[in-house]
Parts: sequence; C-alpha cells; structure tokens
Amino acid sequence: MKILVIDDDDAVRKFITEILRQDGYSVTGAENGKIALQVLAQQPDIMFVITDIIMPEQEGIETIREIKACYPRIKIIAISGGGKISPENYLQLAHAMGANTTLSKPFSRKELLDALLYI
Repeated sequence: MKILVIDDDDAVRKFITEILRQDGYSVTGAENGKIALQVLAQQPDIMFVITDIIMPEQEGIETIREIKACYPRIKIIAISGGGKISPENYLQLAHAMGANTTLSKPFSRKELLDALLYI
C-alpha cells in the first residue's frame, strides 16, 4: 500500500517515513502541498496521505481540500503541532475540510499505525 507523507520539516517527514516503511508500507515524501499534488498526479496508486497543516508554499488545509476534490478515494490523516493557536483548532478545521482522522504532534509509532488502521 502506498502512502504520501507531506511535511515541510525534514526530520518529521523522515521519522514518519521510517515508521511506515518498517511496517511494510511503500512511502513517498513531499515538503509541501504543491509538490504533493504533483506526486499524486504521477502516482495514482497512492491510497493514503499524511499531511502537516502548517507549511510554506501550500498549507495543509488547502491541500486536503484539493486532494478530496481531485482524488476522493484517498484517505487523509492530518497532523499538526499547532502554531499560534492550539493544534486542536487546526485539526478540527482539517477534519471539517475532509481529513478522515487527525493526530496531534508529537505522536507515537503506535498512534500513527493505529490511525492508518482506523481509516
């Protein structure tokens, strides 16, 4: 199963990618929503997206909206550590825009893998 991980923080993106690969998933990474949409156009077999909310270029809320409009079959997990407001506010908005589930950073390996099973 193929998963696209979108996060502007290289360390977070690599951390998530490593967890997923160890569990047998095929993973592709993107550093923002704009690049992610290009990846999705080139790799139509991606089934899951894990996206950060606060990113440069194209942030996560807009990315979620576009993915749901163009690829409604893709399941989305939104992640956020917050920013100027609490992460819960961003994650509630992400859920309202189409994310299937959400995770607040930091999260554990188990929480990430459980979220994938949940959706």
